[in-house]
Amino acid sequence: QVQLQESGPGLVKPSQTLSLTCTVPGGSIITGYYYWSWTRQPPGKGLEWMGAIVYSGSTYYSPSHKSRTSISRDTSKNQFTLKLSSVTPEDTAVYYCARGFGDTVVAGWPFSHYDYWGQGTQVTVSS
Repeated sequence: QVQLQESGPGLVKPSQTLSLTCTVPGGSIITGYYYWSWTRQPPGKGLEWMGAIVYSGSTYYSPSHKSRTSISRDTSKNQFTLKLSSVTPEDTAVYYCARGFGDTVVAGWPFSHYDYWGQGTQVTVSS
């Protein structure tokens, strides 16, 4: 059983940078062939894949978010981090981290290549 735990601020002001960390206790984020992703769900909308970091360290981003998104990792802590810059109220969502598997990153829907998910963390962008 793999556990993923999101952490970060629940409230962020517009124009600031949102930073969320996903910790994988007891696991290893450098084991192949897995990749570690961030997905969000805005209120009343579907899941929106944002990006992933592969066990090798390569990163992939959704074209919709690429200009504002950065995913990095700390292998010594088994953590990976999402940074989303210049946030607006439209970035309000529940943010999930998840593990994907396979030798190719599957960017989201239908999410059949994602086997473990965190519980999600609510982030609200408001002044």
